Amino acid sequence: MVSFQILRRLGVFALTKPVCHGRILSACGIKTSNINHSHGQPGAVSVVTYEQLKGMLANHSVQLFDVRNPDEFQAGRIPDSVNVPLGELEVSLKLPAEKFEEQFKVKAPQKADDNIVFHCRSGKRSLTALETAHRLGFSKARHYAGGYIDWEEREKN
Repeated sequence: MVSFQILRRLGVFALTKPVCHGRILSACGIKTSNINHSHGQPGAVSVVTYEQLKGMLANHSVQLFDVRNPDEFQAGRIPDSVNVPLGELEVSLKLPAEKFEEQFKVKAPQKADDNIVFHCRSGKRSLTALETAHRLGFSKARHYAGGYIDWEEREKN
């Protein structure tokens, strides 16, 4: 049987989550979500792969938000990421642009931006962050499902 971690790393789990008209379902005991996904593909999770994220970082074309706790962020982070802990995300995304920029020292994300990416340690909190962002109207936001664990592992190789 293929493990959840392998499927997740390959992005298969993220692409095959069952979605049912606004309800959370469970498949094989794994909680799934029902985000209103971007790019006109209902049911397809808005996932950024490691390779895509590397390219976006190289081109300086990403607004990368790390939703882990500050202590986790300080222990290690993806370059150019901005720490907005999950517990503060909704309030932060609702801030006026000038307040957001003052607090986080980066350009405030706009609802129409297609370069917003969330990440966390393993992909669970970033999926929650994505749901929050989509609910607030950031419909093109995505998440790096592999999280910092995947990033760190791949960067070592």
